Amino acid sequence: MKKQILSFMLVATMVLPAVAQKIKGSDTVLPLAQKEAEIYGKKTGKSITVIGGGSGVGIAALLDGTTDIAMSSRKMKFDEKVKCQEAGKSIVEKVIAYDALAVIVHPSNSVSKLTRAQIEGIFTGKIKNWKEVGGADLKIVPYSRETSSGTYEFFKEVILKNKNYVSSILSMPATGAIVQSVSQTKGAIAYIGLAYMESNVKALQVSFDGKTYITPNEQTALNKTYPVIRPLFFYYDKKLEAKNAPFINFVMSAEGQKIVHNVGYVPVK
Repeated sequence: MKKQILSFMLVATMVLPAVAQKIKGSDTVLPLAQKEAEIYGKKTGKSITVIGGGSGVGIAALLDGTTDIAMSSRKMKFDEKVKCQEAGKSIVEKVIAYDALAVIVHPSNSVSKLTRAQIEGIFTGKIKNWKEVGGADLKIVPYSRETSSGTYEFFKEVILKNKNYVSSILSMPATGAIVQSVSQTKGAIAYIGLAYMESNVKALQVSFDGKTYITPNEQTALNKTYPVIRPLFFYYDKKLEAKNAPFINFVMSAEGQKIVHNVGYVPVK
């Protein structure tokens, strides 16, 4: 009887499906990782679960071992690296694509361009009405991602020069929700990854020198003329190299980088 039970247990163990790969983090990277995982799954039969939530959420999941790969739209912070080292994790950083961060408004907004300083003024609360930047007499309604978002932190660092967002800013849990809100609010302004651009919102031209204004698109991101470009990352524990390498190699391949282009981001190569 014991032999029969043991035999059954061995067979049951053998037929258990392999543990699915899990990727978690940045909402910016989310549509790209989902499409890569979908096509990779069709080619290999391997299942990959992709979940958003923000770069900080993904990195925290990597730290506690609940994800195989963390998606991030910002570089890992020093304190996060220290925590990973303390947890015995040797972290690998991989740039998988580039993104142009677009500043968007309602399509009816007559303003078509802003300087970095003007955008800073809007998001820190110094500029409160569109007439102050050449637009209509209309209250400005700024939207932002939540603090766990890498895009939130990147925008604060590069555009706001690390100044605090205005306290009345409307924080949204996901980029899709921001696009929807801006499309329905005439005085709205927000920032999103290029792949989230839709016809129901308008991207503004941006200038860092106050002279040359550039529209965010794949071409200006690729030739680096648009001033707000950032890399998009995968982070993973080196101990999981064997598990993660096949998918990451696919993402970095010619086919995978074509998917980057098709989704709306800029290929690494």
